[in-house]
Amino acid sequence: MQYDFNFAGLLPYWHTFLDGAVLTLELTLASTVFGLAIGIFCSIGSRSRFRWINRACAVYVETIRNTPFLVQIFIFYFGLSSIGLQMPAAVAAVIAMVINVGAYSSEIIRAGMDAIPRGQIEAAECLGLSRPRIYWHVIMLPAFEKVYPAITSQFILMMLMSSITSQISTEELTAVANNVQSETFLSLESYIVVATLYLLLAVVLRLLFWLAGQLLFRRKRVITQAQRCSASVGNAAARKRKAVARKLPAVTIRG
Repeated sequence: MQYDFNFAGLLPYWHTFLDGAVLTLELTLASTVFGLAIGIFCSIGSRSRFRWINRACAVYVETIRNTPFLVQIFIFYFGLSSIGLQMPAAVAAVIAMVINVGAYSSEIIRAGMDAIPRGQIEAAECLGLSRPRIYWHVIMLPAFEKVYPAITSQFILMMLMSSITSQISTEELTAVANNVQSETFLSLESYIVVATLYLLLAVVLRLLFWLAGQLLFRRKRVITQAQRCSASVGNAAARKRKAVARKLPAVTIRG
């Protein structure tokens, strides 16, 4: 079997692929910002003293996490339109992505909050800090620092899952590939180009999230530098002791 790749046939559609990539980034940005906000409030609500808030957050999280993302999109786009609530495909896609990211990020953030030692919270209470300041400085910031790699991975995963929104005609990368290959009959080339673009977007987002982490979590960077300095000092001391030991004359004890 022999196949001749014809990527040159896709050159007239480069602007179409670019528009799809831009829309994919816009969907990802909107779902990241608003989904993270929902996740933070839901994670706080799951630890609330009021039982009805706990149960409402638990129902929301379990419902979203145990239903397919495609079904959720269909409910917002086709289901709501059947009762008179019509919306553009991109709006329905953003709403579904925000709600999905909010549920998953809520569990990730809650796990980070549960990892904060109880003694640290009690120490803040003994210092007279208000409840909002304790939640922000003692619980939320350290918890978010702990789960930052996991939650950014969830955002990148949602960027890749945005391809499912092509099922409701959202003109993101996968939908663009479907349209281009139906016009050019270059199916393999079209999907290879789209896969490469998804890979590039994922790498760029990981780099941006890493830079944001370096700027946001200065305490972690200081601790890492201190550990490196301590390790280098320890290694230097060990080398000095070995050098001194080699210079000392051998002493033989005779019985």
